[in-house]
Parts: sequence; C-alpha cells; structure tokens
Amino acid sequence: MIKEKGIMKTKLLQLAVLCGTSALFTGCSDSNNDIEVIAPVPAPAQGTQIELRLLETTDLHANLLNYNYFADKQDDKVGLVKTAALIHQARAQATNSVLVDNGDLIQGSPLGDYMAKVKNLAEGDVHPVYKAMNTLDYDVANIGNHEFNFGIEFLEEAIDDANFPYISANVFVDDGDDDETNDVPLFSPYLIQDKTFKDTQGNSHTVKVGFIGFVPPQIMQWDKANLQGKVIAKDIVAMANKYVPEMKRKGADIVIAIPHSGLEVAEHKQMEENASYHLSKVTGIDAILFGHAHANFPGSRYEGMADKGIDIEKGTVNGVAAVMPGFWGNHLGVIDLTLQYSAGEWQVTDSQSSLQAIYETGDNRQTIALVDNDPEVEAAVTHEHTQTRTWVNEPFAKVTGSVNSFFALVNDDPSIQIVTDAQTWYTQKIVQGTELADLPILSAGAPFRAGRGGADDYTSIAQGDIAYRNVADLYIYPNVLKVLKLNGAEVKEWLEMSAGQFNQVDSASVETQSLINSAFPSYNFDVIDGVTYQIDVAQPARYDSKGVKVSDGERIVSLQYQGKDVTAAQQFLVATNNYRASGGGNFPNIGADKIVIDSPNENRQVVADYIAYQSEQNAGKGLDPSADMNWGFAPNSHADIQFISSNSDDAKTYSQQFGHIQALNKTNPDGFALYRLDLTQPN
Repeated sequence: MIKEKGIMKTKLLQLAVLCGTSALFTGCSDSNNDIEVIAPVPAPAQGTQIELRLLETTDLHANLLNYNYFADKQDDKVGLVKTAALIHQARAQATNSVLVDNGDLIQGSPLGDYMAKVKNLAEGDVHPVYKAMNTLDYDVANIGNHEFNFGIEFLEEAIDDANFPYISANVFVDDGDDDETNDVPLFSPYLIQDKTFKDTQGNSHTVKVGFIGFVPPQIMQWDKANLQGKVIAKDIVAMANKYVPEMKRKGADIVIAIPHSGLEVAEHKQMEENASYHLSKVTGIDAILFGHAHANFPGSRYEGMADKGIDIEKGTVNGVAAVMPGFWGNHLGVIDLTLQYSAGEWQVTDSQSSLQAIYETGDNRQTIALVDNDPEVEAAVTHEHTQTRTWVNEPFAKVTGSVNSFFALVNDDPSIQIVTDAQTWYTQKIVQGTELADLPILSAGAPFRAGRGGADDYTSIAQGDIAYRNVADLYIYPNVLKVLKLNGAEVKEWLEMSAGQFNQVDSASVETQSLINSAFPSYNFDVIDGVTYQIDVAQPARYDSKGVKVSDGERIVSLQYQGKDVTAAQQFLVATNNYRASGGGNFPNIGADKIVIDSPNENRQVVADYIAYQSEQNAGKGLDPSADMNWGFAPNSHADIQFISSNSDDAKTYSQQFGHIQALNKTNPDGFALYRLDLTQPN
C-alpha cells in the first residue's frame, strides 16, 4: 500500500529504485518521510499449491424452508434450510472456500409473492431471503432474471440488507443516448476480493479472487414493463470479453464467472440466453458457476457431448471447471480447484466439479432427507413462513369440480382452461367501447406444473373452497397480461411451434413410442382457446424447442373459429402474458410490436378475480372448471404411444374418465407413472 504526502512523480521513481519493483511493498520509506510503504512480501515459492473449494447455490426461488406451500406440508426435496447444512459440511471439509449465489432468489414461491405483493418492504425491513442468507457468510451474489419481476425499486430495497455484494456485468442504466462508451452499469460488473488462503504446507497467501456475473439479456423482453426506459441489457459474451481482461489488469489472480445462464452448445448468437458454454472460451475465466436452466451439471443430461468439449466426469466445459446445482436448493454446487504458483502467477492446474444433494429417493419412491434443517436459517424465517402459510390458505371462492394438470400435455385440461377463460373475460371487459371491440378474442395458456420439477410437480385442487395458494398453483409466475393482434396464419404458426412438445410418431411401427419431447419446456406448450384444432403427431415438428424452423411439417389441422376454417388473413386478439408477448420462447411472429393492449394487471390476479366473480355469479356455488375439449390429436389407428405423469391415486382415478388415456400401473426410475395414449379413441 502506498501512503502519499504531497509526493511528486520523481519521488515515486526514487522509491521504486530503493525498494525494488518485483515484490509487493511491505515496509519502506525515504529519509524525508515523504512516502511510506510497507516492506516487500516475498512471492510464493514456485510450485506452491492451494486447494480452493468453490460453493454455489442458484435458482432458490424463495424456497427457504423445506416446505411446499401449495400442498401445505413439509417437503424435504427443497429449501435453503437443507442446502445450508451442506454448505457447513463442505466448508468443514476444505481448508479454503468461497460461497456464491447465482440469482432467481426473491421470486418463485408463495413466500416470495407474499413479501412483494402483500406485506411489501418498508424502510428497515429485511427480506426473509436475506435474513436466511446473512447467516451463511456469502462472498458475493449475482442477479438472476426473476429478480426484476417485482420492479427495480423492490429489488433495490430487498438487496439493500444483504451482507454481501451483488454483481452483474451486462445490465446498464438507460441514459437515453446511443453512446455505449458512457454507459453506466446498474450493478458492479465485477468484484475483486483479497482472500487469505493457506497452501498445502499451511502457509498463508493473499490471492485476488475476481467474480463476474451475468443475466440473460432477455430480461428486456420478459420484464419490459418494469425495465423499459430504465435499463438496457447487453450480450453476455461481449461483456465478458470487455471486463475479464480489465479484471486481470487490475490484479485478479483467478476469475470466477457466475452466469445466470444455461448451457447450450450451438454456435454463439448475439444476445444469447444460455451462453455459459461460450463463456468457457473467454480467455482468463478459470471457473464457471452457472444456473437458470434448472438442471444439474455435471449430469446425465449432458452425456454424449465429449466432442463439444464437455467432460461430465470432471465437470469441465472446454477444460474450464463448471457446475450448475439444480433448483430450489435441491443441490449444492461444488468445484474443487488446485491452484499452483508458476511463472509468477497463480494458475488452475486441476479441478473436480460435483453436486451434493439434500435428498435421495428410496426404493418405494419415498423422499429420504440427507441432512437436517439448519437451525439458524430456520429460526431466521419462521415468522414470515407462518404469515405466508396463513395468507395462502385463506379461502375466497369455490370450484364445483377438481382442477388438476395431470394430463395437461396430452389432453385439454381444467388448469389451463381456468386461466384462458379468465384472460378472455378480462380482455372482453377492457376492449369494450374501443376500436378492438369487434375482433374475436382468443386466449393462450400453458401448463406450468406438468412434471418439470419432478413426479410431484402437478397442480391438484379438490372440489370446494379455493385459496390463494391454489391460484398460485394454477399460475406460478407473476406475469402481466398482454393482448396481441394477429392474423390467422400467425395463430396457426403459434400452434405449430407449440406442437413441438411432441415427438413424431411412426404410424407404421409396432414398437412402443414416447410421445413427449423432453427437451421442450412444458411452459412453452401453449393451448389456444377460442378456436378448435387437432394435432397430427405423425407429421414432423415444424419448429424445434428454440423456435428454429426445422421442417415444412404441418401438424395443426382442422383449425376453426366458430365452426368455420380459420383463414390466413382473419384478424384476432390473443390474450397471453408479458413473457410470451415480448418474444419469450422464440415463437414465430410473436413480439412486442404485436401488442395492442399493454395491461398492468398480473395474470394471476386476473385468474383470482375471475374465479371470485364466477363463484359469485353462480350464487356462491362456485366456478365450473371443466375443460371445453377444444383441441385433441388427429386419429392414429396403429401407434403404441406412451407418456409419463403423476403416480398419485388422484391421477389414476381422473384418467378413468377418458377412454384414450390408460394407466399402465408401472413407474419409471424417476417415480413417474406410465400411461398409454390411444389415438383410436375420440379425444
């Protein structure tokens, strides 16, 4: 450290000669005491090694306790309260460690909604997320895309009480000009921390550890209402190429990237959502702690990619150590790095990535907790947990039949029907008296809980009273309702994209065939109500899961509105959410330029209001949730088609009312039940 007292440049040069410039200053001064520095610290001996453990949590989505608010019961498959125990264990096993969080933290569970939408945060209030995390000594955290769901003001108020810094290198204040050279980051793009680590011989060394974070630039689409005119987002890889060399010039010995971004090996495109693979090619990055995709790396999902530089045994991507620890706290990500001092710098010479799980599944599919609850985390959030339970369980309406999503991927479904009906009802009200009033209204909805989070991840609401937790179960995201104006051709292409949910079925084959394309997210399987249509799965998919046209196949047949064929030029209003309306999911021809109603109302609140209204209109007897069966599959008389769904008794009982859905009374290794879809039966 240099201490200056009215110094001149010549004095600095003289001191450099006196003290030398090849080592850090640790105690040296000139005779006039104009400059004082500390005397040189000897560089580490060549070959000195440090074992450093990197720990990551990601995509917690406000799941702090091992609790399922939708089911109102304990759930040992989730919760920071469990991950915290793994953190303590992992630290105890290592001489040196750092801990990071990779975002999507304050949104995603009823507790997150309660804090943002009901209780809110007054000045001085501490969000329970940070009450919990502040007990764990995080070193740094990165911003995820869902951090913006409740607006920038709420985000700033929430993270204000974090006992650790936040970073994000590709979000900037919108200054209204086109001059990139004066753009100011919304958060610190990176952080360089001086860490004291012990080498394998027990000697201490200061290592400058650099952290740099990223968020999908698609936040500008997904949260347009919250962000437009306030911030801009830039390409992840471009910002890495900008800042990583700067970090190295400022002395970072190692650089740890924390991208809230998944892993896709396709050729890099500008403004890519899932760019972690391409970050591994940026010179200077030593490790990647990534997230966003709700997947496990290293893991079987990435098998067979060795030719792309992915090693799932060591957990490296193009030779760079990497880890992604699932979601909702179900795993802790661990990277063990070996640092060696060589040629005047610390270098990563070896690594091993691994995942530590909070639970395992027993032989009879029961959940076995692998760690106890961390008492500090549990105590920190008990009050807000109790408040959330009370809130989500307060009845406000009734439904006349059960509502579930057990077969939402293969059958018209009541959980989607309620949402699309609610969106239509809302849109009808707001277009009255406008130039849009005479256009037919369609409504798009997708199954949010259709097994993506495991064999228990299905909506299931019993007949009778309905509470907010049920509405949050129907619509798990705090999206905002938007209405698009589209022609018939664009509506058909929307449905063609949605039909990518299904594998192509070989009608001539006698072999059992799997129907569902597991690479296609269920939240992109949009059903459009207001029209009728069939899906011919014997035809090839027109679009892949990324929205890229891969064939001229036409799966959507018999598309009609009020019994007449939809024409290409026919005009429609389509109610949806801000994610889809702004381009989320890369649906063809769908973008913000097509929005004609920019509603401020959340889809979830629209659903709650609709349920309450219909229940009252029906003299308090409740809303009829029955699906109108406006879509189905084109007949196929030969194929033996199977799919998976819930193994619950409720699902099996519900399946009995459909002649084309048959329970096989078998389960797969992940605990899902196997079903057969008979396309010779009406559906």
